[in-house]
Amino acid sequence: MKEGIHPAYKEVEARCACGNTFKTKSTKNELHLEICSACHPFFTGRQKLIDTEGRVERFTKKFGAQTSEQRKSAEKAAKATKVAATKKAKPSTASA
Repeated sequence: MKEGIHPAYKEVEARCACGNTFKTKSTKNELHLEICSACHPFFTGRQKLIDTEGRVERFTKKFGAQTSEQRKSAEKAAKATKVAATKKAKPSTASA
Protein backbone atom coordinates (compact mmCIF):
# COMPACT_ATOMS: atom_id res chain seq x y z
CA MET A 1 0.00 0.00 0.00
CA LYS A 2 1.20 3.47 -0.84
CA GLU A 3 1.87 5.84 2.04
CA GLY A 4 -0.25 8.99 2.44
CA ILE A 5 -3.04 8.28 -0.07
CA HIS A 6 -5.43 6.32 2.16
CA PRO A 7 -7.91 8.01 4.54
CA ALA A 8 -7.51 7.53 8.28
CA TYR A 9 -9.36 4.44 9.53
CA LYS A 10 -10.46 5.20 13.09
CA GLU A 11 -12.88 3.92 15.71
CA VAL A 12 -16.19 5.82 15.71
CA GLU A 13 -19.52 5.58 17.50
CA ALA A 14 -22.47 4.70 15.26
CA ARG A 15 -25.92 6.00 16.28
CA CYS A 16 -29.17 4.48 15.07
CA ALA A 17 -32.53 6.26 14.82
CA CYS A 18 -33.86 3.86 17.49
CA GLY A 19 -31.28 5.21 19.97
CA ASN A 20 -28.87 2.28 19.88
CA THR A 21 -25.15 3.16 19.80
CA PHE A 22 -22.17 0.94 19.17
CA LYS A 23 -18.49 1.23 18.30
CA THR A 24 -17.16 0.40 14.84
CA LYS A 25 -14.37 1.51 12.55
CA SER A 26 -14.82 3.90 9.65
CA THR A 27 -13.11 6.57 7.60
CA LYS A 28 -15.90 9.01 8.54
CA ASN A 29 -15.96 10.90 11.83
CA GLU A 30 -19.48 9.84 12.82
CA LEU A 31 -22.16 7.47 11.54
CA HIS A 32 -25.95 8.05 11.74
CA LEU A 33 -28.03 5.01 10.77
CA GLU A 34 -31.74 4.64 10.03
CA ILE A 35 -31.92 1.00 11.09
CA CYS A 36 -29.56 -1.33 12.96
CA SER A 37 -29.46 -4.93 14.16
CA ALA A 38 -31.28 -3.91 17.37
CA CYS A 39 -34.34 -2.65 15.50
CA HIS A 40 -34.23 -4.51 12.16
CA PRO A 41 -37.19 -6.95 11.75
CA PHE A 42 -34.92 -9.75 10.50
CA PHE A 43 -32.92 -9.78 13.72
CA THR A 44 -35.69 -8.88 16.18
CA GLY A 45 -38.57 -10.90 14.75
CA ARG A 46 -40.90 -7.89 15.13
CA GLN A 47 -42.55 -6.33 12.09
CA LYS A 48 -41.98 -2.59 11.96
CA LEU A 49 -43.11 -0.75 8.85
CA ILE A 50 -41.42 2.53 8.09
CA ASP A 51 -44.00 4.31 5.97
CA THR A 52 -43.23 7.93 5.19
CA GLU A 53 -45.49 8.52 2.21
CA GLY A 54 -48.55 6.41 3.11
CA ARG A 55 -47.71 3.63 0.64
CA VAL A 56 -48.57 0.81 3.03
CA GLU A 57 -51.84 2.45 4.01
CA ARG A 58 -52.84 2.92 0.35
CA PHE A 59 -51.96 -0.71 -0.40
CA THR A 60 -54.01 -2.07 2.48
CA LYS A 61 -56.91 0.21 1.56
CA LYS A 62 -56.81 -0.98 -2.05
CA PHE A 63 -56.21 -4.67 -1.45
CA GLY A 64 -56.83 -5.07 2.28
CA ALA A 65 -55.68 -8.00 4.31
CA GLN A 66 -57.53 -10.53 2.18
CA THR A 67 -56.98 -14.24 1.87
CA SER A 68 -56.89 -15.88 -1.53
CA GLU A 69 -60.38 -17.34 -0.94
CA GLN A 70 -61.80 -13.90 -0.17
CA ARG A 71 -60.18 -12.46 -3.31
CA LYS A 72 -61.65 -15.24 -5.47
CA SER A 73 -65.15 -14.73 -4.07
CA ALA A 74 -64.85 -10.95 -4.52
CA GLU A 75 -63.77 -11.44 -8.16
CA LYS A 76 -66.74 -13.76 -8.81
CA ALA A 77 -69.14 -11.25 -7.27
CA ALA A 78 -67.69 -8.41 -9.33
CA LYS A 79 -67.94 -10.50 -12.50
CA ALA A 80 -71.57 -11.41 -11.71
CA THR A 81 -72.54 -7.77 -11.20
CA LYS A 82 -70.78 -6.80 -14.43
CA VAL A 83 -72.66 -9.50 -16.38
CA ALA A 84 -75.96 -8.43 -14.80
CA ALA A 85 -75.30 -4.79 -15.69
CA THR A 86 -74.53 -5.62 -19.34
CA LYS A 87 -77.73 -7.70 -19.62
CA LYS A 88 -79.80 -4.79 -18.28
CA ALA A 89 -78.08 -2.31 -20.60
CA LYS A 90 -78.80 -4.32 -23.76
CA PRO A 91 -82.52 -4.37 -24.54
CA SER A 92 -83.60 -7.59 -26.13
CA THR A 93 -84.65 -7.02 -29.74
CA ALA A 94 -87.33 -9.32 -31.09
CA SER A 95 -87.27 -9.94 -34.83
CA ALA A 96 -90.60 -9.76 -36.60
